[in-house]
Amino acid sequence: MADWAPIAKEYDPLKAGSIDGTDEEPHDRAIWRAMLARYVPNKGVTGDPHLTLFVARLNLQTTEEKLKEVFSRYGDIRKIRLVRDLVTGFSKGYAFVEYKEERALLKAHRDANRLVIDQHEIFVDFELERTLKGWIPRRLGGGFGGKKESGQLRFGGRDRPFRKPINLPTMKNDFYGEGSSEKRNWSREGTRDWRTRDRDHERSRDKRWPERERSWAWGDSERERDSKEERSRGRERKDRDR
Repeated sequence: MADWAPIAKEYDPLKAGSIDGTDEEPHDRAIWRAMLARYVPNKGVTGDPHLTLFVARLNLQTTEEKLKEVFSRYGDIRKIRLVRDLVTGFSKGYAFVEYKEERALLKAHRDANRLVIDQHEIFVDFELERTLKGWIPRRLGGGFGGKKESGQLRFGGRDRPFRKPINLPTMKNDFYGEGSSEKRNWSREGTRDWRTRDRDHERSRDKRWPERERSWAWGDSERERDSKEERSRGRERKDRDR
């Protein structure tokens, strides 16, 4: 827990697939693919990676001129590279902005994140491909982007940092040692109390039982007496009618 950090210092697909970076088994096929991938950063990319920003979630209609207009507010720009599809030439929705000074880079990283450009809220972070050790891009199952094929999210980045793991206290080993006798006595007393309550309840029920029998017997005798009186009255009526 001493070296814990919400942002990953070294990329691990297994940890990126865990909300707190403590999982030991992959959750989906994308993590398996990233763990088996052997990725080498693109050597054709030029520029200083420590002065480059990654800009994502762009509107597909956003152009390099629009990006230059927005990001030049924070400092002098050396180069902007809007990633496009090789076949169609359409924008893929992300770009890289390289500044001349670190001060401008840090200011843009702080203020340009979640800025709205062409009705789209953008995401801004440092370039990770050439700066984060073990980096695996999203197309190979890695990255810190959104949902993958099974819906598993990725954590450890700026957008979704790691949650601090729950530090569970260690259990004491004196459960069967000192103090256990008190627990046992307490449990025995508890059972003893329940037993005495049951006995008292049974005794009170036994005491009430004869009274109920008497009341029932008394009720039966009254019913018999009433039936006899009704029979005698019926006989008297028959004698009168005769």
